[in-house]
Amino acid sequence: MATATDTVPTKPSKGLGLGRLYLRRFLRNRLAVAGVVIFLLLVLFSLFGDLFTTYQHTDADFAALTQPPSDVHWFGTNQGGNDIYASAVHGLQRSLVIAVSVSVLTIIVAAIIGASAAYFGGQVERLTLGLIHFLLIVPSFLILALISNRVAGDWRVLIIVLTVFGWMSTARIVWSVSTSLRERDYVTAAEFMGVHPLRIIVRHIIPNLGSLLIVNLTLGVVATVLSETALSFLGFGVQTPDVSLGTMLADGATTITSAPWLFAFPAGLVVLLTVSMTFIGDGLRDALDPTSVTGAAGGRR
Repeated sequence: MATATDTVPTKPSKGLGLGRLYLRRFLRNRLAVAGVVIFLLLVLFSLFGDLFTTYQHTDADFAALTQPPSDVHWFGTNQGGNDIYASAVHGLQRSLVIAVSVSVLTIIVAAIIGASAAYFGGQVERLTLGLIHFLLIVPSFLILALISNRVAGDWRVLIIVLTVFGWMSTARIVWSVSTSLRERDYVTAAEFMGVHPLRIIVRHIIPNLGSLLIVNLTLGVVATVLSETALSFLGFGVQTPDVSLGTMLADGATTITSAPWLFAFPAGLVVLLTVSMTFIGDGLRDALDPTSVTGAAGGRR
């Protein structure tokens, strides 16, 4: 007769890992999931949309100037005969590259500067916060416009300029949170073991800011898209023959009554991109924050 000790042992139950728990909370947010789907569709459109047209954004069809959408030009054409569909594909791709690059670089700079100021404290902290507060009151948009105009709208320079004037707010938040992290036992233990301060900042402080940095990364994409669109709309961003969503909006704004498709399609892409990233950012914030309604619900199930 089999006893309890003769039964096949079962594997010990494992607690729900943090990664799976966060994913579960995130998937409970329908708007966040919809945001991911929309964003992925936009990325696929920017990467492979040109496979469905024979036109490039620089090609001009002089037999079809300012034509409405048709079976030849799906999104219509502009005053120069450029295909709006091809321009939208390239413009979305350019805007995505700028937005994601600036957001990633901004988070890296903000994390290092903010965490360093909090860790070292004293004079370093005072000087860093003084610089941050000074840059926050500087009319950065005007400086961005002037610099972008001087470099003739080079999108690579635009990435650098937007990064230089975009890290301060995030750095101040990072500093505020890091002031409590620097007093943790694992930081004190690392100092006692003689670990280099830079290694402590990179390996022990910044990783514990992961949820904060991830949320700011996604919302930073929205802010960068709006900044790039505004600069290009005013003529200080990406310049022809290159195309971004901002330049398309600028071209379409002048003919919004006579040729509304020139404005409608790029505006729709900007709205979809900003809405999707906002939904994703809100979903990540709720998933990573155990005090939120969504996070608490996910943890109880």
